[in-house]
Amino acid sequence: MRLYTYVSKGRVRLGAERDGRLIELPFPDMRALICAGRAGLAKARSILRMAPQRVGVPVSRARLLGPLPAPGKILCSGLNYRSHIDENPDAKFLSDPRFFGKFNNCVIGPGEPIRHPGPEYKVDYEVELAVVVGRRMFRASEDVVMGRIFGYTIFNDVSSRWIQFKDANEMMGKNFDTFAPMGPCIVTADEIPDPSVLGLRLKLNGQVMQDGTNRDWCFPLPRLISWLSSAMTFDPGDIVTTGTPAGIGYFRSPQVFLKPGDTCSLEIDQIGRLENPVVAIGSTRHR
Repeated sequence: MRLYTYVSKGRVRLGAERDGRLIELPFPDMRALICAGRAGLAKARSILRMAPQRVGVPVSRARLLGPLPAPGKILCSGLNYRSHIDENPDAKFLSDPRFFGKFNNCVIGPGEPIRHPGPEYKVDYEVELAVVVGRRMFRASEDVVMGRIFGYTIFNDVSSRWIQFKDANEMMGKNFDTFAPMGPCIVTADEIPDPSVLGLRLKLNGQVMQDGTNRDWCFPLPRLISWLSSAMTFDPGDIVTTGTPAGIGYFRSPQVFLKPGDTCSLEIDQIGRLENPVVAIGSTRHR
């Protein structure tokens, strides 16, 4: 299933796509559906199958929000593509996966603007596959991880490289408001049995900047999540991203950074496209 959070008649709703239309599901939000587990998915599939033809809102006309507007933990994988390590003169291959956190204040949905703080902040883009956790995990072995994934979505790990690198302040540089566009939907795990074969791309104003495949991962998905779960408990609705391929703006020559008026368009096979404009919010620097 392809699951969306959207606004219709002034109310936030949860829907599943059928033939280009959104069929509303009787759950208060995406997290409630995730927590309902297999029974919840079975109910959603039954509703989708039994709904009358031509009912629902066309996806093309719906106002979409981030599919999980307020996720729990967001853990982002760094340096997980060989091509991204190769383009970074200071990077090296790691013995264990590396992660940093983002907060849910960063999350925006399709079409919502990335708020640009000013050119000196060197705002950059990263296309990433995001994994939505479906069942609680703690110290999960690699062989059980895939059975506890709810689904997948597209994630733009927007960063202020100036903040990130000038004082090794990755946490602040990654956590500006609106720096985590996500969507347009969550595709349930049964629809993507092998995420390691997916291709992913990012276009900036129509120009391809990143074009890679998850076959380039340094650490496969079960390894990433098993490693994280050795330290912390994952709950339904948490997000884990899987890194980005080569082509980020910071390592281009000349460098390319986002600016107001730009449009970022991200695509991942079998999921869809996530597009966001970039708008100015002022450039006052605080010291």
